[in-house]
Amino acid sequence: MENMVTGSRDEPQTDFIFCCGANTEVLKFGSCQLHSGHKILFLIIPDASSAAEADVFGLNGQIEHKLAFLRKHVPKETNLILVGHSIGCYIILEMIKRDPELKILKAVMLFPTIERMAQTPQGKVMTPVLCHMRYVAYLPLFLLSLLPDRFKSSLIKLVFAMTQMQLSLFIANAMYMGGQEMKNVLERDNITIKNNLEKLIFYYGTTDHWCPVQYYLDIKQDFPHGDIRLCENGFRHAFVLDAGGEVAKMVVEWIHGDLKT
Repeated sequence: MENMVTGSRDEPQTDFIFCCGANTEVLKFGSCQLHSGHKILFLIIPDASSAAEADVFGLNGQIEHKLAFLRKHVPKETNLILVGHSIGCYIILEMIKRDPELKILKAVMLFPTIERMAQTPQGKVMTPVLCHMRYVAYLPLFLLSLLPDRFKSSLIKLVFAMTQMQLSLFIANAMYMGGQEMKNVLERDNITIKNNLEKLIFYYGTTDHWCPVQYYLDIKQDFPHGDIRLCENGFRHAFVLDAGGEVAKMVVEWIHGDLKT
């Protein structure tokens, strides 16, 4: 991460750090640990779920988990480049608001779900499912809890049963966070955006049912001098499925100048 650019020829390594209740995956280039000599750290915040003590699988827990990771494992003087996707962009704005002392060089917002999620075409379909149907996923765990302890211990030892329970729990927790997104991601945080406009890059899709083009037009009108872009490549919201490399190269081009500072 120190000179992540110069060390890009090293094979990436994955470390797992237990932070704020979450087993946190850290992708590192080079064998060294983070220290005060590191100049820039990339923090990538995807559209995903991980645990945090205050609200294990909730949106607030996600935000606090990222801040806790930075506080515990990253020297304060380290410059940060934040890359967020979907709800990860909302998390970035909240991080900036909650900790104004973060040394952020640039924050890249890819297909940002930062406002009125429940009113989007996809939000209108998914809100009832995420807010009410998630309890169905807890059913196998609830039924297991009703069994006598001797039966429970036997079932838990079965690999298939374990896999099924873990899958059900994962789905339920993901739906829990999704439901919170529908309820809590309402109005765009214009104050935080205004105060950090020169650090932000927004990238909207043309066929994105989570953040439609109208949202791009709205924010472009409110912040005409901001770096706010509309996709010309036909990338979909879930670009990681088929265009991750292309988007990564595009982002590197955007922030290349910041890496030299």
